[in-house]
Amino acid sequence: MNVPAIRKREAMSLKQTSSPFWDSLTGLFSKAFFQIYIEQEIQRQNRYGNTFSLVLMDIDAFGFFNRKHGTDRGNQILKRLGRVIQETLRGADIAARCAGDRFAILLVNTEANDALIVSEHLRKAVETDSNGEITVSIGFTASTGNIQSGPEKVFQEARSALKRAKADGKNRVYHHRQMAPQTSGDIQPTILIVDDDPLNQELLEGLLAPLGHSTRLADDGVEALECLGQTEIDLVLLDIMMPGMDGFEVCKRIKANEETRQIPTVLITALDDVQTKVKGIEAGADDFLTKPPHKAELIARVKSLLRIRQLNRNLTGIENVLFSMARTVEAKDRYTQGHVDRVSRLAFSIGKKMGLPEKELNALRLGGALHDIGKLGIPGEILNKPGPLSDQEWTIMKTHPEIGHDICFPLKKNLGHALDIVRHHHEKLDGSGYPDGLKGDEILMVTRIMAVADIFDALTSDRPYRKAMSNQKALDILHEEAQAGKNDISVIHHLTQLVSDGE
Repeated sequence: MNVPAIRKREAMSLKQTSSPFWDSLTGLFSKAFFQIYIEQEIQRQNRYGNTFSLVLMDIDAFGFFNRKHGTDRGNQILKRLGRVIQETLRGADIAARCAGDRFAILLVNTEANDALIVSEHLRKAVETDSNGEITVSIGFTASTGNIQSGPEKVFQEARSALKRAKADGKNRVYHHRQMAPQTSGDIQPTILIVDDDPLNQELLEGLLAPLGHSTRLADDGVEALECLGQTEIDLVLLDIMMPGMDGFEVCKRIKANEETRQIPTVLITALDDVQTKVKGIEAGADDFLTKPPHKAELIARVKSLLRIRQLNRNLTGIENVLFSMARTVEAKDRYTQGHVDRVSRLAFSIGKKMGLPEKELNALRLGGALHDIGKLGIPGEILNKPGPLSDQEWTIMKTHPEIGHDICFPLKKNLGHALDIVRHHHEKLDGSGYPDGLKGDEILMVTRIMAVADIFDALTSDRPYRKAMSNQKALDILHEEAQAGKNDISVIHHLTQLVSDGE
């Protein structure tokens, strides 16, 4: 029995038992699960020399289809497409719905020539199944050799190929190596130009031509938002004065959406007054240009904002992987379902009641979400053991704060004190905690809060070896620990007030 088939069965088991990891509409895996799985595939490739191909697929003009036929009909199409994908792929391959009409497929042990055959077969199958009602564009890359940069480089290559497939007429397949002069190290950004006047669109495209970047056009705000939901956009040039939804409202919606808020958005207007700029700042605009824009100024600002976009993209990609990995802990440890969210909320509430500044409250929120991520390195038989751990098993369990710290360390500048929480949430004021045996003032207040919140939730939740305790019993135990000099009594007092108030 081959290894990929075993991995697939394990993945399907997780799919059936953990709803955050699969998409109920299409029956495919979720983006969160796919990110974790491709990380594991990269590790296997680096270790054993395996090869895999990453395929990204978009439905062509799906926004127009939804406007014409309605979202119910669009959902039917997505459901059918999920079935076609599953019927087309081999049992060892992994497919996921990433967002909207964007799909990702991992073809294990598959080189470029075979990935091209599979992709073409999939493209034709979609067109045949829908009787030509819909088509898809596909971009793919084949990954060989040792990968040190993680999945982002592989995704960039596939995204770049997909962009070219759509730009060259849609309903086609591109391998990223077909795209000379582009290479995997020269991924071209895509700029969205939003203006109801075709002459203004043409002017901006002409001014930007020397940069060699890809451009997309939208005639109004509705079309712009649909494009942002379907295509990887790196910068928006947005006219203010448009019929229907004006540029201010479009900008507000871009910045209010978690998926698009980090895309730099430049408002372009013939109005050069303070009131317009204040309104634009309130809408979240990153910059302003006056019509008609000066070529040198436009190019300079676009270059600057695209550099910022790339930095944000790199950081966001790492953060998303971390949070996806943290969620995986709950799938691995069936006795801690919801623990991460509960602890994060409780620690934040305690900190807020204690009057901590915003920076420390944010550390509690992040630290709560990530505090148990190191349990990824703990064997499942230890996490789910239906009874007390042996001394040897307990020694292994106590390594999870250090493992979590090592996983999160690349983002230390962004995580701040949240990284201290990950490492030190099992420390005690009397020095009896682990992994570093810190004492007293060596333990930050945010870490003391997290330790109390973590213990309280553990005591009031079912565990393999006991039933959940009442809130009062858990508080009594925490007070006993505080009297023994292990936990901060002021934190426990504030927790007691929260529980009494029913917050």
